[in-house]
Amino acid sequence: MGDTVLKTMTTPGEGPDHQRAADEEPRTGGQFAALFGSTPRGARLARRVAVRHLAEWGHPADSDLSCTVALLVAELAGNAVRHGRVPGRDFRLRLTLDARRVRVEVSDASSVHPPTDVRTPAADDVSGRGLVLVDVLADRWGVEPRCPVGKTVWAEVAVQCPPLGSVQPPST
Repeated sequence: MGDTVLKTMTTPGEGPDHQRAADEEPRTGGQFAALFGSTPRGARLARRVAVRHLAEWGHPADSDLSCTVALLVAELAGNAVRHGRVPGRDFRLRLTLDARRVRVEVSDASSVHPPTDVRTPAADDVSGRGLVLVDVLADRWGVEPRCPVGKTVWAEVAVQCPPLGSVQPPST
């Protein structure tokens, strides 16, 4: 099991044979879910897979949305590995895209919830900045119990429309 993706779920029409052309408009819907090994390598893989799926959904890796989601996945997956790890259990990443937002969910088998009252750590603290980052980057975030065991930490980010004038009309 370790660091491999155990199970994936994608919306129809996704995958390497169905990559979107760069000039197509972003998709307004998509879902992806996978299990990853509760290791640092599994957390890195989750971040890379999230970026890949956003690109397939029309949001390139260098877009603000993709970079924000990558940071959120990195932090939430890292926390699942560091603080939510239960031996023999993997963590689950789920991404949902609709016309208004991307929702990132990371579920682990630990029932210990992270604090939701985020405080900035002291300058000499060596850790404790992760949830501050999540709080700043996400429009909303929270924690939910997961049945039958564990928790899901989620974060949502708005899908921004491109600024007026940044989209060029087709040439005739």
